[in-house]
Amino acid sequence: MAGSEEKPPVKAIILSAGQGHRLGPLTTSIPKCLLPISGKPIIEWQIDALLSTGINQVTVVTGFQSCLIETLLQQRYGDDGRIETVFNPFFSITDNLVSCWIARAAMDRDFLLLNGDTLFEEVLLARVLNSDPTPVTLSVDQKPVYDADDMKVQLDENGWVRHVSKTLPTGQIDAESVGLVLFRECGPLLFRDALGEALRHQGGLKAWYLSIIENLASRQLVKACFVPESSWCEIDFPADLIKAEDLFGEKRLSRSVIMQR
Repeated sequence: MAGSEEKPPVKAIILSAGQGHRLGPLTTSIPKCLLPISGKPIIEWQIDALLSTGINQVTVVTGFQSCLIETLLQQRYGDDGRIETVFNPFFSITDNLVSCWIARAAMDRDFLLLNGDTLFEEVLLARVLNSDPTPVTLSVDQKPVYDADDMKVQLDENGWVRHVSKTLPTGQIDAESVGLVLFRECGPLLFRDALGEALRHQGGLKAWYLSIIENLASRQLVKACFVPESSWCEIDFPADLIKAEDLFGEKRLSRSVIMQR
């Protein structure tokens, strides 16, 4: 249409500041995002997936052993401006809400927020990107039983998110968060403003960014996007690496893509 402006492409922000203590000696000297799955570091799986779907501007929030991540990204992707890093100097004493705040300058248009420890297929990413536009789209999945570490989600009858919490009672759980959130329309501004407000309170330093999603959900701003159960894997414990190799190993390299939490 004459006079219309093309909408800028979606950005991506990957939260990869943590060490990954629950993986024991595997992350004593390297950050979790550099652990290999089928010979390829998690962070590469994620970025390759994003690039393959047309997302050409990626911000990686680093922390533990930041120089190792920066070196790998430079060697793998060069200096063409597609991939940038921002350093969270408080990574050892804060949680991921602070990492989001560190990357707030990149939240100037529609963006994906990814946890740095989640593997996923390209079809999952495409499903989220092509979902109905809402300010916040939370990717979710379902399974028969949820464990204590799952970030649990309660929905209303129309798929709007009511609550996001690890402590939801069993009878209120409808799904779990995958670790991929899409912000569109007014969503980026709402989230960025909420970050600043949350960090005015002492508890914000130890908070997860999903606590902000919980607050936005109370205003019916967060819609769920369901994804296939078999298409993703969160890596928190050594057993998860075995699962990830099974789901995303050599036999599925042509189909598989990875993301981190």
